[in-house]
Amino acid sequence: MGAEMAQKIVINTCMGVYGLSEEAYRFLGIPWDKRGYAFEEDRANPILVTCVEILGEQASGDLAELKVVEIPDGVEWIIEEDLGIEWVAEKHRTWK
Repeated sequence: MGAEMAQKIVINTCMGVYGLSEEAYRFLGIPWDKRGYAFEEDRANPILVTCVEILGEQASGDLAELKVVEIPDGVEWIIEEDLGIEWVAEKHRTWK
């Protein structure tokens, strides 16, 4: 039986806000933006994932502790958060 494939996603694991460090911007080869929001809408981008895996805590912006989490391939997911602490949840329908 083969190993199950996984998707990798970057999340923030502390109270604060997702953000990348200036060092992460250099690693990614993109111009520095003090807000650090690059890839905020594309957390599964392989370049971002590699950046966080290689730089570790040095990839995190001032108010962030970034982490790569793995979920099974094929799962439709969203990032949910409370006070800036994020987690990956399986996407489903919601009405209010």
